[in-house]
Amino acid sequence: MCLIAFAYQQHPRYPLIVIANRDEFYERPTEQARWWEEAPDLLAGKDVQAGGSWMAVGRNGRFAALTNFRDPKNLKPQAPTRGLLVTDFISSKKSPQEYLSPIHENGQAYNGFNLLVGGPEELWWYSNYGEKPIRLEPGTYGLSNALLDSPWPKLTHLKGKLEGLIQADTFDHEKALAALVDKNIAPDEDLPETGVPLEWERRLSAMYIEMEKYGTRCSTVLSFEKKGQVRFTEHSYVPDRGRFEEKFFPIHSEALSPD
Repeated sequence: MCLIAFAYQQHPRYPLIVIANRDEFYERPTEQARWWEEAPDLLAGKDVQAGGSWMAVGRNGRFAALTNFRDPKNLKPQAPTRGLLVTDFISSKKSPQEYLSPIHENGQAYNGFNLLVGGPEELWWYSNYGEKPIRLEPGTYGLSNALLDSPWPKLTHLKGKLEGLIQADTFDHEKALAALVDKNIAPDEDLPETGVPLEWERRLSAMYIEMEKYGTRCSTVLSFEKKGQVRFTEHSYVPDRGRFEEKFFPIHSEALSPD
């Protein structure tokens, strides 16, 4: 993903709500969200080129998501794929802290990333541009291509939208998906400086990006209910055609069911 806002233990019915956009080059081969044949309890889109994913959930109640850290001057062409950090967590039986420990030790082998792992009862964040894995306190957070809660305009705006959406008794996936399709460009004075040309900085400041060869490929909304219901909704896009498919997956996770 390139833009994520999430409400962790902020709603009496939904202990975890995640809304996100994935931005990528249009030519990069991608499979839409599905249950993976090679891992039947894993629900995720797939990066066909490298084999991993950017956001995943399991029938076991585990969740993971990843954003890239934008630092074009420090790219490592031979670095291992970051997407496997997402899918490997879903199949792992380690706690989030145990899972992140060796990743932290070897973090500099990867290109820059932010990684969220856990679920509605325990959620952790780690960036290899940060100091150490952090267990998150209840709150509303955001990630883009910098550290957690960096005050980029689109991230601040999306967090505000999410805070409004979670005021309702029932969280509405369609309203959340609509909130993610925001093409407004930030004023130049509010733009971050991330090492890309100014025109790219402008275009990348929108929540929903449309460029000639690069842009928002999908929007995803994920909600965990206390009763064990998980809802995963994805809208996929192609250039000049807008939304071309919606996928909705209702999941019942035994890991979230009350005793």
